[in-house]
Amino acid sequence: MSEHFSGYGFWLLAALNAGFFIFFAWSFFKPLNARDWRSFGLFSAFIVALFAEMYGFPLTIFLLSGWLTSQFPEVNWLTHDAGHLLEMMFGWQVNPHFGPFHIASFVLIGGGFWLLSAAWPVLYHAQQEGRLATKGPYARIRHPQYAGFVLIMTGFLLQWPTLLTLAMYPILILVYARLATAEERDSLSRFGEDYRRYMEQVPRFIPRRIHAAYRSGDRS
Repeated sequence: MSEHFSGYGFWLLAALNAGFFIFFAWSFFKPLNARDWRSFGLFSAFIVALFAEMYGFPLTIFLLSGWLTSQFPEVNWLTHDAGHLLEMMFGWQVNPHFGPFHIASFVLIGGGFWLLSAAWPVLYHAQQEGRLATKGPYARIRHPQYAGFVLIMTGFLLQWPTLLTLAMYPILILVYARLATAEERDSLSRFGEDYRRYMEQVPRFIPRRIHAAYRSGDRS
């Protein structure tokens, strides 16, 4: 693996891609307070680490080069396509950009950005009016924006897993869970019994049934 990594070294491309996805997420999420900026900053760090390896230097392939070349000698690990590790390791006989993991990643990433975009206006109007956000995605789960970030990160992991992002992923999940708990404490303090009823009916991150949604009358 001492040869030149012909598929890498494109740091400008890495910066442009990271900047695009970070800006795209910001345009849907629009952080309002320190807690929002903290969660968005963690997501941004994940994206920067991802694209640094995708187009800059393939640290994961470099560290695993001995094992990869011995287990999959038919793969040229110096190419950019080989960075789609799951597609290469499962040996799909297709372009990795059209393989099942890559297609699944597009579904998850698109779903995550859709969730961010659908949740933001609901939350914004609720905050402006001083009431609970219980419409749209908030009728299904209590924290759709955090769930959206997790879907996006999961999609990118399927598409381009790296040691660093794999290490960051469970930490980010834990941080988002703790941020969600802190938000719920604040909401209980502010909205009292209304929010307690909302918590009883609506799960935190994963909807119970696709046809079951929160009903709150005029308060929603």
